[in-house]
Formats: sequence, C-alpha cells, structure tokens
Amino acid sequence: MSGQQRERVLSAALFERERELSVVERAVYGLCGREIQGEMQCEVQKESTENEEVLEAGRAEEDRETEGVAEKAGGLLLISGEAGLGKTALLTHVRRVAGERDDCTVLFGRGSKSAERVPFTVVRQLLQPELAAMTQEARRELLGDWHDIAGPALGITPPVGPLADPQGVRDGLDWVITQLAFKGKPLVVIVDDAHWVDPESLTWLTSFAVRLTEMPLLIVLAYRPEELPDHTPGFKELVAGRVARPVELHALTPEAVAGLVREALGPGADDPFCREVWAVTGGNAYEAVELIAKARDRDMDPVEESAALLRELGAAARGKGLVARLEQLGSAVTRFAYAAAVLGTEIELTLAANLAGMGPTEAKQRADQLREARILTGDTTLEFVHPLIATAVYRAIPTGTRTAMHGQAAWLSADAGKGVAVSARHLLEVHPDADADVVGQLRAAAREHLAVGAPDAARRCLERPLLEPPPEEDRAMLLYELGCAALLTSPKTTINHLRAALDLPDLGEDLRIDATFRLSQAYAHNSQLDEAARVVADQAKRIPAGPGRMRLQAAHYMWQGVQVEEEDAIGRSHRIAELARDLEGRDNAERTLLVLRAFDGTLRSENSLEVGEFIDRVLVDGKLPDGLGWTNAEWGFEIPSQIGIVCSYLDRLDEAGELFDQAVRAFEIAGWSGAHLAFAHDFRGLVLRRRGDLEEAEQALRKGLGLAHRLGPGLPIQWDGTCLLIDTLIARGKIDEAQEVAEANSFLPPYSPAIVLPDAACLAGRLLLARGKTKEAIEELEAAGRRLEERGRHNTLWAPWALDLAFAIKDEEPERARTLVSQAIQHAMRFGTDTAIGEALRLAAKVDAPRERPDRLSKAVAHLRKSPCRYELAAALVDHGVALRECGHQAEAVERLREGLELSERCGADGLVRTARAELVELGVEEEAEPTG
Repeated sequence: MSGQQRERVLSAALFERERELSVVERAVYGLCGREIQGEMQCEVQKESTENEEVLEAGRAEEDRETEGVAEKAGGLLLISGEAGLGKTALLTHVRRVAGERDDCTVLFGRGSKSAERVPFTVVRQLLQPELAAMTQEARRELLGDWHDIAGPALGITPPVGPLADPQGVRDGLDWVITQLAFKGKPLVVIVDDAHWVDPESLTWLTSFAVRLTEMPLLIVLAYRPEELPDHTPGFKELVAGRVARPVELHALTPEAVAGLVREALGPGADDPFCREVWAVTGGNAYEAVELIAKARDRDMDPVEESAALLRELGAAARGKGLVARLEQLGSAVTRFAYAAAVLGTEIELTLAANLAGMGPTEAKQRADQLREARILTGDTTLEFVHPLIATAVYRAIPTGTRTAMHGQAAWLSADAGKGVAVSARHLLEVHPDADADVVGQLRAAAREHLAVGAPDAARRCLERPLLEPPPEEDRAMLLYELGCAALLTSPKTTINHLRAALDLPDLGEDLRIDATFRLSQAYAHNSQLDEAARVVADQAKRIPAGPGRMRLQAAHYMWQGVQVEEEDAIGRSHRIAELARDLEGRDNAERTLLVLRAFDGTLRSENSLEVGEFIDRVLVDGKLPDGLGWTNAEWGFEIPSQIGIVCSYLDRLDEAGELFDQAVRAFEIAGWSGAHLAFAHDFRGLVLRRRGDLEEAEQALRKGLGLAHRLGPGLPIQWDGTCLLIDTLIARGKIDEAQEVAEANSFLPPYSPAIVLPDAACLAGRLLLARGKTKEAIEELEAAGRRLEERGRHNTLWAPWALDLAFAIKDEEPERARTLVSQAIQHAMRFGTDTAIGEALRLAAKVDAPRERPDRLSKAVAHLRKSPCRYELAAALVDHGVALRECGHQAEAVERLREGLELSERCGADGLVRTARAELVELGVEEEAEPTG
C-alpha cells in the first residue's frame, strides 16, 4: 500500500467522526493553552447538514457525557471501539494535529499481540526516540538518581543488575516523563491498541494516568472494549471508572458508507449498491474501505446489478477469505507473509527474509506483492496494514509450521542482536523437547526480565523450562529461581515452587538454606506466620551446626516472635534468651539472634539497659554491620527494622531516626518503591511520633500508607501504617480523622496476625474510648489484655491496654482499676526508661482521686523532662495544670498550662492546645478565642 493509498484509507475511516475529531482536537489545543476560535477545520470530508442532525440526535447523550473531557489542559483521553472502527485513523489525526505544532512533543506507541510478552516494549516505543536524541550526559542529567533504576526498562542501560523492584521502576518512569513534560514542550502521549500493550508498560501507563494532575501532558489511549487484558486489572478499572469517560466509536451509518462509496467509485454509485456495501461490512470502517478498494480494483460498476458480487469480495477481506486471497499470490508470498506474522511488529525485511528462507532480492519482491495486495505496508521495516490481517495470517499458519518458525525466529533474533527478551518470546511458543539450550536461553531471559523490573515475565520464562524438562541436575536451581522471581508478585506461587525445590535431593546445602529462608519470607508475606516459623525449624534439623543452621534458627525465632497469637511465646522467650546469653555478635548469625532477643525483651518490658546492651553488641561503631544492611537479601530488612524499633522504645531516638532515614535513602537508591519503602516511611513516622513531631509524623505515615495502597488492597504492610497513623491522629486530637482512617483501611477484627506498632487491639480500644464508646472499649481492651498477659508482653508504651482499661472502669470497678494501674507502673518501672515511667504515671493519674493527681503528675513531668518524647511531656504538663487548677493551686496551674500550651503547639497536638487554652480561659488569664470559619 502506497503512502497516498494509506492516507486515503485513514481519511475515509474518519467519515462521520465530527464529534470525535472535535474532542481530540480540543484536547490537543487545550494542552497547548490556546483558545479555539470557531469550528475546527478537519482534513476529512464533512457530511451533509441533514446527516449531522441525525447523528446529533442519536448521540446527544454521549455528547453530554463527554462534554468537557478535553476542555482542561492535559489529562487522559480514552478512545474505545471494536476492531476496524477507525481508532488508528483517529489517533493518526491526533498525531498529525499535535505534530504540526511547534509547542508540543508527540510520543507514540502501539501494542501488539506478538510483542505482548516482551516487557516494556511500549515504554521504549514512547520514550526511546526522545532519549536517543540526547547526549549521554543529557540523559543522565534528565534521569538523575533514576538512571540506573529505570535505565534497563528504557533500554538505555544494560540489564545486568539484581532483581529490580517493579514499583521503583514505575516511579522512575514517572520521573522521566514528568521531567520531559515540565522541562521541555507539553507532551502528547498516544498509545494505539492498548489492549495488547505488554503488562509492564500498561501497568505503568494505568498507574500514571490516574494520577495526572495539572501536568502539561495529554495521554490518549485507544483500545478494544471486548479484548481488555486480564493481566492488568487496573486498566479494566481505569476504562470502566470515572477518571475519564471514553470516546466510543460506533459503526458507520448507511449514509456514511454511501459517502465513502461515492468518493471512491464516483457520484453515480446507486443506493442499492451503497446499501449492500454497508450490509456486507456492518458499517465497519476498515472492512468498508477494503471492500470498496476491491470493487475499484475489479472495475466494478457501482450499481444494483453488481451488488450480489459484494459478499464474495467482502469475505476476501477477512478470515479464511483473506487467507485464500493470500494463497492465490503463490507459496513464496505466503511463506514471506507467515514469516512476517511470526515476527509480529516492526518487521525487519532482512530478518523476515532469513526466516522465510529466501534471499534479499526475492524477499523485496514478495514484500512488494504483499504491499500491492494491501496486506503489508512500510519499506525496510514492515508492518501489517491492520491487526485484523496480522491475526488472520498468523492463525492460518499450520500449527507445526508455526512452532518451527518460532524456534527459527528465536535463534535468528539472537544472531541479529535482538537480545534474549525477544528470543524468549519465540521460545515460549516452541514445543518442549528436552532442549538444554532452550532452558538456558529462557533462564537468561528471566534474569534480564528481573533486572528490568518485570518479575511476571521472568516467571513465565522460568515456568516454561519445567515442561522441557530441564536436566535433572538443573531442576532444583530452576525451581529456586522461579520461586525467587515470584516473591514480589505472588507469594503463593513462590511457596509452591520453593517447596518443590526443597523436596529435591539435588539441592545443595547453601541453596537449601537460602531457599528455606525465602520460603519463610513468602509465608510471612502471605500472612502465614506459623508456617513461616515451622518451615525454617524443620529444615534447620537437616543442616549441620554452623552459620547456616543458625540463620534458619534465627528466622524461626523471628517469625515466631512477631506473631500476635503465638502459642508458646513464654517458652520461646526463654529459649532465645538462653541462646543469646553468651553471644558476642561475632558474625551476622549471632547478631541476628541478639536483635531478636532485644526485640523480645522490649515487648516483654525487660530492663531497658540490658535490652540496649544486646543492641550495642550488634552495632559496629553505632552503625549496621556489613551484611545486615537494608537491602541485604540474605537476612532481609526485618532485622535492621527491629533494631530501629527497639531503639525507638529505648528512648534512643537519634539512633532510630538515623537508621530509618538510611532505610529511606537505601530503598530509594535501589529503586525499591514498594513494601520496603512503605515500611521505611512508617518506621520513620514511628520515630517522629515518639519524638513528638506529630505533623511531620502524620505526613510520613500518610506517605507510607499511600505507597502501601499502590501494592493492592488488604496487604499486611498496610497494618503498621494504619495503626501508627491512627495513633498519631489521636495524639493530635483529630479523633474524627482517626476514625476515617480506620474505616478507610478496614481497621477491624480480625487484626493483623503479625505484631504491629502500636498493638492493634489496644489501639482499637483507645480509639473507642476517644469516641466515647466506653462499653465497646472495655470489651476490646480486656480481650487484648488477656492475649498479651498470656504471652508475657507487658510493654506499656507499645500496648497500654491496662492503663486505658483502668480509666474506662474506674467508676464501676475502682479496686480493679487501681490494681491494673499498679501492675502497669511496675512493668514501666522494670523497663526503666523515663518515657515509659513518665507516661505510665501520667495515665495512672486519671484513675487517682483529684487530690492525689497533682503529686503523681508532678512525678510524671519530672521523668518526661528527661525523655526525648515531647508529646508525652506536653500531655503531662497540661494534665498537671488541670489537676492543679482543680485543687485550687491557680498560680502553679497557670505556669504548667502555659508551658504545656507552648510545647503542644510545637508538637502539633491540636487537642492539647484546645484543652490548655480552655483551662487558661477558665483561670481568667487568657481570652476566649473567636470562633473561626
């Protein structure tokens, strides 16, 4: 097909698309910031006034739905329609309108069924042309810290690194396109056939599209609504949601088809002939254009007598009819078309010639014949005129021939330097044949996919060799690699493969230890903490004494120790205490056990100096030792996390803050923008909450929770962020907001099976108390207390159930309330930090008789002045001031309240601020504030 013919086809496909053309043109002009004066001048033939009125009446409702869709600058524009209705023609018009302007840049990509399994294909189509035009220095400046993270996915750096976090790669792509949009001209990003876009590109496009706000960027996606992919559910939600109302293309009316006929065959075409063209094609724009072209090729007279021949011609434009027409061109032409169909998109003439088994001269002749037949288009790089043709030709290839050609295509692609990712796409179609080379190629492709942040693609490449099958000595390693590939995206799949690997006798000791540890992580990520603990204990029995066995023992104690409903918590505490007693921290196995001992001691409210001693044996010059860093895969991030948590409760907030700041930096540098970074922000929020920087804590926690939500609903990672945020909002006095967060994040029983900060059930009771639901709070706190007491977990900062319960029952059960207070203070005294003691005394004073409160609160203030936790001091000062006023000590009350007010304001504790001001008004030393808003 010549360029002129192609233009005519595209132009014809825009018949009866005035409304759609107006929408897309307004979107482009809106992005570029220019007002539209009068009607847009479209480069297509217009319909008659009468026909426009008919169309307007039939689509008035759609006009109302899409009104304003492109009035704003930038945003998302969706174009929906079945195959052949003119989506490509409409996008070509968008490209032309935007491309002719000097004030915007057009990025274009197209999904294809053949390249759907090659990760980031469309991302590279969109961005590589812009990046290729830059110098290497300019690219590095543009990408900044994201260069090594997003570079492999973009194809500008080799995929040689370790496993890349998919979310981190997507964040890097966000950065690249945002920089291009803001530092250069506004961007028009156009993607055709989005339903066939590779999962990695489509996931990124979907996540980015829903967050477009006030950006000089327009994204235009065209797709077939009946072929939405299952691999990217977010895209289905996007097109079905209210982010952007799709512009829906419909079949052409009989009047529009008649216009096409008369434009191509002359104004003398009669109504019956035109009507038959419409009936044969169903108003499908592509099929109508093809049928009219065939009628013109045959010099058919466009009159009623010729109409009977149209159905036979129409059948030749699709399916079996198209294949029959292809075969009439000869076996050599058919073989070349088959080769093109196997290669898919962006078909290189030389590669297609080699695959078809012919020389360059003959290949060029066959390509010319296929262009003449309107099957292929392009010169040195070919493509099918329409995806419908590509699909028909591919399906026509005999099964055995197609499989063999994919095998050849794999090796030809490799020899041509296309990379293992392209070769793997073909190898996935080859029949299993115990071919070790196929296994090796697919494993190499999986490593590349992991390095670019495409674990699902890696998983597909590793599952296929299991059918080959691989050499028996490689099977265990293959299952291990498969399990590791699925760890980020499918814990259940990881569990199945790693268990299978562990059942094989060929698994070496080092690999068995690592596979067991990763299997336990998968169980933990799947909220199966008891299984996580059990599997490492079982495998540890098979490993000789030494660092490997100790690593598994440490993992066993770790997964046991973070279970809320641990059955033998006290026994396990005794065992780990015995193990850790004489450990000096000579290697990371010993250090890990010391960390677990310190974490357990913190929850049990053991002496804080002794607990701190365990941490000191772990740290090297106050820093994490080599091999226990945040991104270390051998031990995981859980161990340094527990070090920071322990330091937070030991009042060593500077150390904890530095550790979690390092975590954020380490994860960002590594491109880990998923669960790891979410946890880092959560624990950074914990330190800020303990320090009393409540506003900053809230920001960090909302950021962490937002990152967790991007990973999907109901994941364990969301529990820590939810609990810490609710706790922070309660401290700020924002009870209604705390309840909103609880409801939005399903903060309901059953709570997380893993320990969270603070304890979920205790926090639920505190929130109920704050909302005035005392009866429900008592039930929640009593249940929490029974569970914690049975397991010997008495830390009153992490789980203040006894002090909150005492306050709730003080009027109905005063003796029990005093007993609870006494026991809680004993636990706080045993822990021994000024924060624990001071906060326990402050809360205990709520149960005291009014005359006893000032003395208890004075002691609380004295301890908390030595604590780094400013919010607790502010609360104690305000409580002390209130108690002094109630006992008639006005001057002292004013002094305490003013100090408490000033500190509360610095902390961002709005509730305390209101209380302190109200008390000062009551004392007559401050005027009542004017109501606002």
